[in-house]
Amino acid sequence: MKKKRAFTTVSVVVRILLWLLMLVGGSILGIWLDSMLLGDIHHNLLFHIFSFIVGVFLARLAFCAAATGGRELASRGRSENLPRLETDKLVTEGIYSYMRHPMLMGLSLLPLALAFIIGSPSFILVIAPVEALFIAVMVLTLEEMECRAKFGREYEEYAENVPSVCFDRECLEMLFCLRKKRKGERGGYLGT
Repeated sequence: MKKKRAFTTVSVVVRILLWLLMLVGGSILGIWLDSMLLGDIHHNLLFHIFSFIVGVFLARLAFCAAATGGRELASRGRSENLPRLETDKLVTEGIYSYMRHPMLMGLSLLPLALAFIIGSPSFILVIAPVEALFIAVMVLTLEEMECRAKFGREYEEYAENVPSVCFDRECLEMLFCLRKKRKGERGGYLGT
């Protein structure tokens, strides 16, 4: 009899709900602050066209970063019958050979992308940066602790050699889907 797979763990569900709450709450708060402080900004069509274009571009980058990291985890970090969005194998290849938390870049960019899409200066200048910082702190503390507990010494060694995030050009091109996998590369982009 095939074992039924659970959706995911409580920790992952809580993080997703918190992230969605920040996006929705940031949007509402940004629009409210704009109406209180800036008045007519929501009637400026040129600002909104420019803002929307920038937001769509940032959203594309955010989703590419999430997809790049997610594909690596799905293909290399999971056994069968594991709850959705969970891993049981440490992934150190591909984008994970450059940085330990590539999806952090996408998660951190999404509030800013949404702020630009809705055209809220308050969300763009104040709320989105605070949310991005909160996301980064949450990932770099809670997720690091979970990884260290789950993978032990193997993760410790990995963390000694690979930074949490990386701003190397080649890494960012791969992360944000700005280059194709090169001919002859196996496994990861570094040929691992």
